[in-house]
Amino acid sequence: MLTALDYAVIAIYVIAITAFGIRAGGRQRSTADYFLGSRDLPWWAVCFSVVATETSTLTVIGVPAVAFGGTLTFLQITFGYLLGRIIVSLVFLPKYFHGKMSTAYAFLGERYGDGLRATASVTFLVTRLLADGVRLFATAIPLKVIANSAGLDAGYVEIIAFIGVVTILYTLIGGIKAVVWMDVVQMLVYVGGAVLALVVLLVEVPDGWWATAEAAGKTMLFDLGRGESLSEWFTEPYVLFTAVVGGAIFSMASHGTDQLIVQRLLTCRTLRDSQKALITSGVLVMAQFALFLLVGLLLWSYYQGASLEALGLTRGDEIFPKFIIEGLPAGISGLILAGIIAAAMSTLSSSLNSLASSTMMDLYERFSGRSLPPDRALRTARLLTFFWGLVFIGFATLFRDQNNPVVELGLSIASFTYGGLLGVFLLGLLIRRTNQRDALIAFVVTIAVMVVVIFGLWYEPGSGWTFVFRPSDAVISARGLRSVGWPWYTVMGAAITLAVGSLLSLRHR
Repeated sequence: MLTALDYAVIAIYVIAITAFGIRAGGRQRSTADYFLGSRDLPWWAVCFSVVATETSTLTVIGVPAVAFGGTLTFLQITFGYLLGRIIVSLVFLPKYFHGKMSTAYAFLGERYGDGLRATASVTFLVTRLLADGVRLFATAIPLKVIANSAGLDAGYVEIIAFIGVVTILYTLIGGIKAVVWMDVVQMLVYVGGAVLALVVLLVEVPDGWWATAEAAGKTMLFDLGRGESLSEWFTEPYVLFTAVVGGAIFSMASHGTDQLIVQRLLTCRTLRDSQKALITSGVLVMAQFALFLLVGLLLWSYYQGASLEALGLTRGDEIFPKFIIEGLPAGISGLILAGIIAAAMSTLSSSLNSLASSTMMDLYERFSGRSLPPDRALRTARLLTFFWGLVFIGFATLFRDQNNPVVELGLSIASFTYGGLLGVFLLGLLIRRTNQRDALIAFVVTIAVMVVVIFGLWYEPGSGWTFVFRPSDAVISARGLRSVGWPWYTVMGAAITLAVGSLLSLRHR
């Protein structure tokens, strides 16, 4: 159970982090300061910010659950993540820095026009709202369980509002500088908490735990997919080829076309600094995932391979919070819970600033046809940050359980928007004869096709591929249905966009 010391650690962290964020942001004089940090942030801080931004509460509690219930093959996908970042640093970043662009979608505006720039921006806004709104709600799940176990009558709404208000405060005042420096601190907190949990587990697990895990097949790292047919191979997300290729394409989309990450890279002083930040972040993510997977493997040994049902749990992502509450010394539990809050605040603050910047620069300034005076522009930027903060809080509080279909949509929406976004960027870079209409039609067609693929395309052993739109769990189990492995979604989306756009471009010179 949590002690007064744990609650003190959490309270001190929240107060200190808010004060530090406001101070670190410094004084903002223009939107260039507010959204881009005057392009004067050190590359290593940006690197840490990129890692913290893509690490949510789902990562902190979800990755250990993967190793607890399966093997270490999830780590394969980080090889693809690193490869994708190298490609982005060599192909995309020079374009962004050459034109001194303020958002990722400014490239589409210069290449095609404001119509596609606005479409990409709106797609980004919707994607962020769904995906990160769900992540904010997911943070409240373990915190509510912990609060209730301590006798505190705290609901999801109160927890979400608390995290949201604190994050809005320092993001609104400090801008991107506050966000980046806060990400640095928050990454150190949640990684430090995971390391402490690892040390405690290593002391607690019996001798020979690795040999026991190895005998149970838990330590498998590489899955070459031998013995599977080609069709079945495409349904396994962690076969080596699928993980590397799918992970690389996904990383190209998330780190090359998503304003959430690109905005951080544009705050670096030079192109070379931005490239170092991005590539190094891939190495750190690999190490971070290895750390969380090892925690999950140790949890399996700590609980002696017991099933979730035997432990009184219903979901794998409850296993790490259970250990935090029951198995850690006083003070360390509070630190790790502070790390979970830190991961949520990092993701939310990054989303707020990037949503405000895209709304301001891709939509408001382009379609109003005028630039605001610096003081008024800065005031508008802060109002947009406040607006999106309220939207996030309101959206996250709509959920009442984890089985809500919208939760599934929020977690998977990036899979069918990232492919289309990457596809139109590649169209602009590779197919010179395409125009805005070609790219827009290709993008819309891709989104429609991917909705059908993700929700309706299944592989049935013995019968081949079939179409069943959103079957029930009972139907999936009875027929042995298997969906396309999620790393292929972005690959398919980008390929469809390139194919459709290229064919449409043949209509004109």
